[in-house]
Amino acid sequence: MGQKCCWVQATKCQLLVASLFVMLLGLSAAILTIITYYEKRFIVINEVSLEANPIRTFHSLVLYAGICLSSILVIAAILSVVATWRDLESAMAVGFLCFAVVFLASVQAAYWTITRNTEAEDAMMDVYDFVYEAVRSNSSSNGRQELLTIHKTFLCCGKKLPFEEASHIENEMCQLETMGTKEDCLQEIHNFLKKHMSYVSILMIITTIIMVYGMILTSFLCFSIHFKSSLDRKDKYVLAGR
Repeated sequence: MGQKCCWVQATKCQLLVASLFVMLLGLSAAILTIITYYEKRFIVINEVSLEANPIRTFHSLVLYAGICLSSILVIAAILSVVATWRDLESAMAVGFLCFAVVFLASVQAAYWTITRNTEAEDAMMDVYDFVYEAVRSNSSSNGRQELLTIHKTFLCCGKKLPFEEASHIENEMCQLETMGTKEDCLQEIHNFLKKHMSYVSILMIITTIIMVYGMILTSFLCFSIHFKSSLDRKDKYVLAGR
């Protein structure tokens, strides 16, 4: 009985430490969401005057998903601490459920990253191509200003056209308006998103590992609290019968 009690106490200590890391994960997810939403390179593509701009949907989805994820993580951490401190079976069960929800979301995010990791990149490149071709064909009045803003934000200019000479965009804008930079904008968009998604992937991997650990701890403690309550009721019943 004493050995079992030691195991329970050790598990409670581990869950308290894990709850601290979960709280930090929630804050990290919130910070990453804010950085992503207010990142100037996402904003400048989002503000392109294109009716079916795919980045707008991606931008909003990131905000809502990040807020939900960080909120659930913080709630799970608080519930775990309260349940551990006061031996509340219901709070421990809800904490386990929160860990499970975040775990499933992390697995889904990892699957999306592996199978559809180029969708955001393709969407940003499509928007840039739209503005670029509009300026190139002189079919857009405000497209030149939008293209200039993109070039200044990404510190790039134009794109490499295979088997073609540089267009008037590279010949004019790259010399005068972006201080002579010759970086390919499509390559700069690729580099930016690759670096940004690496941060997201690292956060998701850490989150998945801690969620599995949290589910193991909360499930063990939930059963322990349940059996302890059952034994307490049984002892009271036996004493009352005597």
